Amino acid sequence: MIRRRFPWLSYLVVGTGAALTVVPFLDMVMTSFKGPGESGTLPYRFLPKAFDPSNYRAAIDQLDLPVLFRNSVVATAVITGSVLLTSSLAGYALAKLRFPGRDFVFRLVLSTMMFPPFLFFVPRFLILVHWPLAGGNDLFGRGGAGLTVSIVALTVPFLVNGFGIFLMRQFMLSIPDEVLEAARIDGAGEFAVWWRIVVPQTKPVVVTLGLLTFVDAWNEYIWALLVSTADPDVMTLPVGIQLLQDHIDPTRTMPVVMAGLVLSILPVLILFLLLQKYYIRGVMLSGLK
Repeated sequence: MIRRRFPWLSYLVVGTGAALTVVPFLDMVMTSFKGPGESGTLPYRFLPKAFDPSNYRAAIDQLDLPVLFRNSVVATAVITGSVLLTSSLAGYALAKLRFPGRDFVFRLVLSTMMFPPFLFFVPRFLILVHWPLAGGNDLFGRGGAGLTVSIVALTVPFLVNGFGIFLMRQFMLSIPDEVLEAARIDGAGEFAVWWRIVVPQTKPVVVTLGLLTFVDAWNEYIWALLVSTADPDVMTLPVGIQLLQDHIDPTRTMPVVMAGLVLSILPVLILFLLLQKYYIRGVMLSGLK
């Protein structure tokens, strides 16, 4: 009723939400072009006096960009691929296969989503430190640093995602069982049914889950910082950008940091623009809010 009588109110709400989302991003971009002493002054200036691209050169010079970018790309790609594979397989099993304890396993998966991720950081780190026969450890996980001195440490805690399993399972429930039964009657095994019938129908949700996982893995900071304290060679882009504040002229700290953030956001932005159609469709089909 309110929407019909006051149609302009809907546009106002949507416009306000869009502004609150876009303005901080534009402010970050504008700040990345500000000169020394321009950032943080009053009265606040949204636009720089003169667009100065030297902040980007300073960020690249201070960061070991190829190494940081490589670590972030490798870790993000491994995590995203693993989450998509394990979520699809587990979601199919929990949605379409009947086995003892299925409901209990699903509730167990749901329970993993109810704990803050920071709660598991220390146990995970200790497990990696005492990983047997890795990083100088013996068979009992003693004597070395385990997997903490390897890029593997960035990926192991995030290879399986409870939310991903839940999302895939809920979508797969809508796939008719008759189609799967027909394939089984024709002689297809469970893996063939999953790969040839289920996976093609879940493409929009797979893209949605892939984008969400990619963004989370790319922006992961706390765990990456914890791992990089054990081995600086596995430092990722978000950690390196944060450390920029300790190595540059204080009058240029914020513009250079913002330039680094813009560089780190570009891969995520490009990927989203390329897959935007599938992402929106996946959100609509999965009921994700």
